[in-house]
Amino acid sequence: MIIEHLREILGDKGLLVGADVTSRSRSLIESHKPCTAKAIVRPDSTDQLAAVMRLCHGAGQPIVPMGGGTGVVRGCVAGPHEIQLSLERMTVIEAIDTSGRTVTVQAGATLQAVQQAVADRGLFLPLDLGARGSATIGGNIATNAGGNRVFRYGMTRDMVLGLEAVLADGTVVSSLNHMIKNNAGYDIKQMFIGSEGTLGIVTRAVLRLREQPRSHNVALVALETFDKLKQFLKQIDGALGGSLSAFEVMWNNFYTMVTAPSAMNRAPLAGDYPYYVLVESMGGDQTADYDCFVGSLTDAMEENLIVDAVVAKSDSEREDFWTLRDSIEIFFSHKPWYGFDVSLKINDMAEYIRQVEGDLRSHWPAYKHIVFGHIADGNIHMMISAGGCSEGDKLTVERIIYGHLKQYGGSVSAEHGIGMEKKPYLAISRNKNEISVMRLLKTAFDPKDILNPGRVLE
Repeated sequence: MIIEHLREILGDKGLLVGADVTSRSRSLIESHKPCTAKAIVRPDSTDQLAAVMRLCHGAGQPIVPMGGGTGVVRGCVAGPHEIQLSLERMTVIEAIDTSGRTVTVQAGATLQAVQQAVADRGLFLPLDLGARGSATIGGNIATNAGGNRVFRYGMTRDMVLGLEAVLADGTVVSSLNHMIKNNAGYDIKQMFIGSEGTLGIVTRAVLRLREQPRSHNVALVALETFDKLKQFLKQIDGALGGSLSAFEVMWNNFYTMVTAPSAMNRAPLAGDYPYYVLVESMGGDQTADYDCFVGSLTDAMEENLIVDAVVAKSDSEREDFWTLRDSIEIFFSHKPWYGFDVSLKINDMAEYIRQVEGDLRSHWPAYKHIVFGHIADGNIHMMISAGGCSEGDKLTVERIIYGHLKQYGGSVSAEHGIGMEKKPYLAISRNKNEISVMRLLKTAFDPKDILNPGRVLE
């Protein structure tokens, strides 16, 4: 029996079965439901994982990798015939190179733990997202996570210099490159970044770091129209000379939700403006950068681009502003709720949202809808509560969201991946030849289809 063979490889600490499995939740979006996996394997090294994969490959046993469980596309939800893989025992931050500005880390380490460890050495990992305390580096890499600072620093892909991965048959591919420039043949690591655990399992990574910013300024501003929002983005980006690090937009429906009395958050600005933007800059001189930051906001107000603004005066105020943006869990109280993560050109966003809301209103006049996003990198998030909990209502909401997106040539997934949730809509954003190449890669890397089967591709 495969369970006993796994126990021989992993020991009692490395294998969970029975009540130890069902006591865990399936994922963030199904936290109320128990994990239904046949077992959970928890290797403590790459060698152990390689042995597990050799066994499972020989037996044709499906494996479902899971990071911090914060994904929202059901990519890590394991069924009764599948074994779930967790790297929660592989959390070591192995080395921080202050000269080369890199960190080598095991894939089970949380994003927040790595951020703090490098900050203690005067360095900075730009990747940041609301689930930083739970999301793991391996999960970030597997989904090519985006987050709050993509506009300036890029996606996770742009921060990975090298990695180590275990293939479906147990082969270990170690490409722990520490150099920014390395054009020696194919860049193998790219095959695993964003592949959602379908081509291999990332076990270790070398991440590119930056110097810790010496200045940090944050403001919350209010605007009257989306056209002025676009103009403000261009104005502030130019005025700050490349130091703009985040541009987080909250539609009025989002801002009023997170500043309602029940939300327990302080409202820095009145709640009757159509749009709010959390603006962040990071630079090298706090005094000079602050003056430039405030001056840029003053110019924007004199040009009638923004109508109100408040600048954070302390670390705690900066954290309070970011808490507003990260408080999306307040919407979880609505039943049912559906979350969407799409990208499209900035010029198309306002009309796209108008069309979506028009269709939602025609089906469910009492629908609830909040909109927010990074915007500067083309990414909008939407959370919708409409209809009942039936599969029919869910499909109708999805067809509204993705149907309108198709006409704009947008992506059904800006940063959360495809998993099982978005698999039926992949063809909206990838043509048939692209999907054929994806299938070719899947067949080459995982001919028995045991790594995250049924995710991303049919």
